[in-house]
Amino acid sequence: MTGTRARRTVASIAVSAALACGSACTAGEPSAAAPATSTPPRPTAPSSGPPALTGPSADALRAVERATGRAGSARVESTTVMGRELSLEAEGALGWRDDGLTGTLTITYTGGTTAETMRRLGTTAMEARYLPDAYYARVGDEFAERVGGRHWIKYVYEDLEDLGGGAGAGFADQMRNTTPNQAVKLLLTAGDVRKVGEERTRGRRTTHWSGTVGTETAQTVDIWVDDRDLLVKKVERGRTKTGELTQTAYYSDYGVTVSAQRPPAGDTTDFKELLRSQAG
Repeated sequence: MTGTRARRTVASIAVSAALACGSACTAGEPSAAAPATSTPPRPTAPSSGPPALTGPSADALRAVERATGRAGSARVESTTVMGRELSLEAEGALGWRDDGLTGTLTITYTGGTTAETMRRLGTTAMEARYLPDAYYARVGDEFAERVGGRHWIKYVYEDLEDLGGGAGAGFADQMRNTTPNQAVKLLLTAGDVRKVGEERTRGRRTTHWSGTVGTETAQTVDIWVDDRDLLVKKVERGRTKTGELTQTAYYSDYGVTVSAQRPPAGDTTDFKELLRSQAG
């Protein structure tokens, strides 16, 4: 494997794990200024245009924000489709507490050019472990063989700030603040938020809310909430340089016990060290 190809693959793995986490919770969208294979998703800042939402709708959404935030953890199933670049599915459990995000997701590549690259390297799925300071991605035997034999790549959030020439700016704060109730916070900034109506979602009675957030990179956010004010489903849609971005997530088993262990040090390499070793 050439150094250039290895570096692109390491960046692709970073993007995949970040997108899976962002889809499972709410983290933002990839930068439209750079290819998805070179930059992780960047935070979506709430729009400063519309005034803050008030009235019964605001009260209902703030109740959802509080209840989902207090729950602290949930099982998640999510899908992400990012134009022609990448599509993936993720499943696992995530926790969000004061010290940051924790949990484990199994990520399966289902399509796109990035998925084809990973398949050629013998990887169709990987495990990602999220801790407050970093996340770890497990690569397959074939890729590990080509980059020194270690199966886990460690991505320290602060280090990802410099990935892609600074396009990862704000990434550390983004990952620390990635929680399902961020979708509700986004909706509270939407000027057109509306209650769509009552619907059945995976057999549960839910209330559907929808709105448009952002200005230059506007995206739609839809959430489905149960009678305990907990998110059951979330869909975010927007655009990137490579096409439409759609992220869908389902939540269940709120309060589930979540654990994420750091992989063995002897089987782990830091992504910055790996990039340096492939620079030649």
